[in-house]
Amino acid sequence: METFTVRLAKEEFIFAAAHFITYDGDTCEPIHGHNYGVEAELDGPLDENRYVVDFIAARKALRRLLDQLDHHVLLPLHHKLIRLDITDDEVTARFGDRRWVFPRAECALLPVVNTTAEEIAAWLGREWHTWLQEQGVAATRVRVGIDECHGQWGVWEWRAPVSDGPSQ
Repeated sequence: METFTVRLAKEEFIFAAAHFITYDGDTCEPIHGHNYGVEAELDGPLDENRYVVDFIAARKALRRLLDQLDHHVLLPLHHKLIRLDITDDEVTARFGDRRWVFPRAECALLPVVNTTAEEIAAWLGREWHTWLQEQGVAATRVRVGIDECHGQWGVWEWRAPVSDGPSQ
C-alpha cells in the first residue's frame, strides 16, 4: 500500500510565549519565554483530489491553533503543584509560596500537566488531528514537533491502529 506524507514547515509557524515548568518533583523554574518553532506532518492516502490534505486549509488550521498560544502565558490546567485561580479578568498561578497574576486574556490555559515542549506538541497535535478528522482526512499518522530553543524539540506522534484484516 502506498502512503504519502504532507509536511508543513514554514517560517510563519512560530509563536512567542512565556511559561515555567517544574522538574525534579518540586522545583519550579522562573517564568521565561521562547520563540517556538513548529513543524507538522501527516501520512495518508490520496483522496479524490489526488492529495492527502489541502495545503492551504491545513496551514490555516495550524496557524489558528498557534494564534491561541502566540504572545500568551502558557499555563497547565492539570499540574498537581501549580494551582490556578481563574476569573473572567485574571488568572492567579501559585506554586508553594510563589504567586503570579496575569490578565485572563493573555493566558493560554492548556489541558496538560506541565508546559513542556512535549506537552505543548501533544496539545497542538491532538487539536490539529481533530481538525483533520472533521475535514474527513484519512490520516494514518500525525506528527507535530515544537522547537523550544533552536534545536531542542519536543515531538508528539499519533498512528492509526493497525488492522489485522477482515475477521473470519
